[in-house]
Amino acid sequence: MKKIIIFQRKSKIGASPAQRDTLRALGLRKIGSKVQKDLSPQIEGMIKKVDHLISTEEVK
Repeated sequence: MKKIIIFQRKSKIGASPAQRDTLRALGLRKIGSKVQKDLSPQIEGMIKKVDHLISTEEVK
């Protein structure tokens, strides 16, 4: 399974409550935090929901 690094680059202030919950579920708490996750369909959907707040990079 592929691994992906998710990096929060923008604040969640002004985001909808659902988007804030999604960031929290991904394990991101504040700007600059990073998490490494296995890429699954569920994680892909969460990434698409908050794409404007995060950046992603594939682990090789």
